[in-house]
Amino acid sequence: MSRIQATFLRLAAEGRKALIPFITAGDPDAELTVPLMRSLVSAGGDIIELGVPFSDPMADGPIIQRASERALAKGMRMKRVLELVAEFRRDDRVTPIVLMGYANPVEAMGIEAFAAQAAKAGVDGVIVVDYPPEEAEAFAHTMRHEGIDPIFLLAPTSTDARIAQVASLASGYVYYVSLKGVTGAGHLDIDEVSRRIPLIRQRTGLPVGVGFGIRDAATAGRLGAVADAVVIGSRIIEEIEQSNPDNVCERVRLLVAGLRQGLDEVKA
Repeated sequence: MSRIQATFLRLAAEGRKALIPFITAGDPDAELTVPLMRSLVSAGGDIIELGVPFSDPMADGPIIQRASERALAKGMRMKRVLELVAEFRRDDRVTPIVLMGYANPVEAMGIEAFAAQAAKAGVDGVIVVDYPPEEAEAFAHTMRHEGIDPIFLLAPTSTDARIAQVASLASGYVYYVSLKGVTGAGHLDIDEVSRRIPLIRQRTGLPVGVGFGIRDAATAGRLGAVADAVVIGSRIIEEIEQSNPDNVCERVRLLVAGLRQGLDEVKA
């Protein structure tokens, strides 16, 4: 059983929903990435999405774009991202780590080499935003062969055929993009999300996580009432931007702890 599957089963047994915080590897610098990851876990994060910085992040809003730019400027590359995962994994053998990024860094390393090295480092899942399911069957097979869950995005515009296609390829969980826009956008329609998630569940037995546009505990709680997991990234990156190296881990921990409290008020 994968760490991701085990986490969702444990939370379901506890009547709780998964909190999935996102940070960008190397932001604000490589030395703080693993301490930040540990702060996310201590605050109640269940699965960590670790962004792989890329120069043209088409799905990301300006906040996460800036995080990628800061990390790239300091030399963060895929090899170093995997080294940070391995460093985190030495002390934490339980918390799942999902890499989220774009095809270019994966292709530059080579899909098979990436899968093998990611598995060795302790990666549990991978989201590659610009791998459409129509062209990702071989990629998904390679990931699963190495024990890594290929996780795919669904959007408000996804057709029934696209949902079925993603359901046939994905494992771990499905990531539902809650709005038509980039990360951090401010026009989240919770009622529309509530209508869409049951349609996705008709096609897959995988847990459904919701992300994009979630900025506070109240919204996290409302979405947790209909989803299996809530993903929060831009708001955490904002907190990192507004902090200094001496207090960033504590500020992020307090923010995520508040989000955890909002989710824990929801009964599964």
